[in-house]
Amino acid sequence: MNLSKYSTLILFIFLAPISQIKAQHESFPAWIPEVDSISIVSSVDGTAQPSLIFSPETDKAVPLLVGLHTWSGNFKQPLDAPYAEWCKNNDWAFIHPNYRGPNSNPGSAGSDLVVADVIDAVNYMKEYHAIDNSRIYLIGGSGGGYNALQVVAKAPDIWTAVSVWVPISDMKAWYYDNIKAGSHYAQDQISALGGAPGDNDVVDIQYIERFPIYWLQNATGVPISIGAGINDGHTGSVPIRHSLNAFNKLANVNDRIPEEVIDFMVHEAMVPDSLSFSGQDPDYPANKQPLFRRESDNVTITIFEGAHDILFETGLRWLSTQEKGQER
Repeated sequence: MNLSKYSTLILFIFLAPISQIKAQHESFPAWIPEVDSISIVSSVDGTAQPSLIFSPETDKAVPLLVGLHTWSGNFKQPLDAPYAEWCKNNDWAFIHPNYRGPNSNPGSAGSDLVVADVIDAVNYMKEYHAIDNSRIYLIGGSGGGYNALQVVAKAPDIWTAVSVWVPISDMKAWYYDNIKAGSHYAQDQISALGGAPGDNDVVDIQYIERFPIYWLQNATGVPISIGAGINDGHTGSVPIRHSLNAFNKLANVNDRIPEEVIDFMVHEAMVPDSLSFSGQDPDYPANKQPLFRRESDNVTITIFEGAHDILFETGLRWLSTQEKGQER
């Protein structure tokens, strides 16, 4: 199967102009009152794509945080309100794009339209707000972590650093995870990708095109932090194999986690004693402390006590330490 045609679309996105539709001041439950709703005209298909935004009242260039909603969420998702609160408290700008809404929608789930919408969101903020280009951050958990990996893999030059939590990294493997678990997410994938793996060549191309593992080698120059709870896949919806495999794709070959270790951690929900993290990490909650951590070049993975958890403040604190051009 020839996938070269897909790269053309991504190149087009960077060249396309950004169009704005007026900001609308509404009330969004759980979000800080200063957020506004806007729509951005897609540079690919011309549709109006909504977002929530916040920008501090200052003339100086500020960091930008792009937050991505979870698998079944949308741009209004209250769960992600801590992103905007952090930005208000730290004088950062923020945008929370819809990027085609819940990932059961056709055109969602790691598609080129999704990547385009996130790039459009960044370009909008840079055009209409003073943004520090050395501090543009991406964060997401669960389906948002999945799409964050896809976006950084297909557009790595934009990002200063990326924080992902409990991400999906292989759509085909996750389909079979969901079939085994009897989860409705398998039907979501069929709706979004046009069928199940093996249905036909067109569908099979989508399952390859839309899984980050295929593209992540493009993102090895970007600082990326991956976090997952040890029990995810047992009491959560995304087995930690997805996080561990994403780390391996980004890591130096000498630092990769052996397959037998991954199998043990996934099936036993335990870390081998010889690999256990020692000490405490003050950036993690007391009940979500790291059990395993490995760093390699620009990527770090932390497996912590927990399940399908997004540690908002932990991720934001880490992002705040990252700046383009600094020594790691």
